Amino acid sequence: MKFNIKMREGIAIIVLEGDMVGGPDAALLSEKFRELIEAGSNRILLDMKHVDYMNSSGLGILIAGVTTVRNNGGELKLLHLIEKLRNLLRITKLHQVFEIYENEDEAIASFT
Repeated sequence: MKFNIKMREGIAIIVLEGDMVGGPDAALLSEKFRELIEAGSNRILLDMKHVDYMNSSGLGILIAGVTTVRNNGGELKLLHLIEKLRNLLRITKLHQVFEIYENEDEAIASFT
């Protein structure tokens, strides 16, 4: 899994690419969450349009991320989930934990 970060209206948008399956990339993403929070960016949007697969480790990454961000007074929201990942979040009841958006403008507006 790779990721790039862009800022829009004070919101950090992390664009993920590849499978979310844990490993060293997961540690890098967790570290990036902490770095963003330390830099004062605690409003984070994960753009997952290029993520085709997620296993239990990937779910763990999301749970750890939302916990870290919320514990620091922020919000973590999801954008552009493919149907397979939406179903996975529904089955695991995590759709109740995350706000999920299909439109970046709506997601950005939801932070205000």
